[in-house]
Amino acid sequence: MPRRATTYLPPLERPLRARTRQRDLYELLRAAILDRRLRPGTRVPSTRELAREYGVARGTVVAVYGQLVSEGYLSGRVGAGTVVSETLPDELLSRGLPPQPRSTTTSHPPLKPTLSRRSRLFVDSPFPLRPAALAGQAFVAHRPALDAFPVKLWARVASSRLRRLSGAALADGDPLGDARLRGVIAAYLGSARGVRCEPDQVFILSGTQQALELVARLVLDPGDAAWVEDPGYPGASRVLQASGATLCPVPVDAEGLCVSSGEDTSPRARLACVTPAHQAPLGVVMSLPRRLALLDWARRRRAWIFEDDYDSEYRYESRPLPALQGLDSLGCVLHAGSFSKTLFPSLRLGYLVVPHSIVDVVARARSLVDRYPGILPQAVLADFIEDGHYARHLRRMRELYAERRDALARSIANRLGGALALPEGGAGLDTVGWLGAGFEEQDVVTTAAAHRVLLEPLTRYRLQAKLPPGVLLGFASLSVRKIDEGVTRLARVLDGR
Repeated sequence: MPRRATTYLPPLERPLRARTRQRDLYELLRAAILDRRLRPGTRVPSTRELAREYGVARGTVVAVYGQLVSEGYLSGRVGAGTVVSETLPDELLSRGLPPQPRSTTTSHPPLKPTLSRRSRLFVDSPFPLRPAALAGQAFVAHRPALDAFPVKLWARVASSRLRRLSGAALADGDPLGDARLRGVIAAYLGSARGVRCEPDQVFILSGTQQALELVARLVLDPGDAAWVEDPGYPGASRVLQASGATLCPVPVDAEGLCVSSGEDTSPRARLACVTPAHQAPLGVVMSLPRRLALLDWARRRRAWIFEDDYDSEYRYESRPLPALQGLDSLGCVLHAGSFSKTLFPSLRLGYLVVPHSIVDVVARARSLVDRYPGILPQAVLADFIEDGHYARHLRRMRELYAERRDALARSIANRLGGALALPEGGAGLDTVGWLGAGFEEQDVVTTAAAHRVLLEPLTRYRLQAKLPPGVLLGFASLSVRKIDEGVTRLARVLDGR
């Protein structure tokens, strides 16, 4: 085991008494060793340092160390000083700490923590608590091809940036985020997504989830109505509910959010949360007439639009469509995106583009909630984008995902016939699969899981909408071979009903 220097001195639980300092110090160190506050292999402070810290004679410390060494708690190493023994005698471990005196007061059952009523809204999370257990399984949705990510290239960029990191970068950061990263993101969004913004309108956040949570705090009061797509992304509806908003489910059809339906049911909503580039989960694109109608509604009602640019980069039959924000001339659209799907999820970096009118308000709110994002990941990402690696990676991923999406379509057509149908076109990391007549959605999902095929039922995304039975199939993280294997297992499920 490598040598570990202690980073602290055991705290004094009581003053060292004048007549029993040696015994008190011995008991203090022995207790710290037995309850693992001083762990095996940890170097203890020098006798001079410990004597100065506790205000005792150095000879007292020397005597205590000597007793602990003789009893097997400590050991001396040449060139390493005195360390906690790697292996303590069994009789010492079984003996443990001296028994604590029993309390003379009446015992009580453990207290149950009392949480707020609102806490129930925050713990209703749609995200898996142990996502690593799902890796590599067919057909887990929303997962990029991490096996194709250039880890070594990223490591080289990170190493180079770390060597060049200045002392100033170690100080407090900007609530908006790193200025250089905001600049390259603004330039990328302008050229690739048609977003009209300056760097000082860009906030660096952990992703769209944090962006929506921050926006909800600032634009919604408890009870305010908020439009959400139905079916739609459950992470958005949960955040809005937790903020105290009243959800107004708005139907989605082949042209995206039905603005007229939203106006009929809740014309005075304060916020509309939409995924216009690639609707989650149906994958449709919001048409231009619907986009203009949504902007007109926001203008008339002085409402806000939160644009989640979900999976916009991955279209396989045409260029990514321009963002809704690029059509906004009044400053009512807040545009959010993330690098979780285009790079890797654990990077936890995304962005929020806000109108000039609320930059200062968002900056102050962000600085109150979590101050600013980590400096080093932002600097590395800025280098990765500036050096052209990000654009090249996106091109490679579009080709790879198109190949995998085509493989899924071919395999389903060959093996499943009318049991499962995919929509035409392709975008994103997953696709809807519509079940044929006679299939029950939940039965298929449950039986498929027993055959190591993980499907998401569309009911997970539904609030009030009535949908034909269907499932969501992720394909981006699977090789062509694993896609074929998954479809083969799924065929057994659907054939056996």
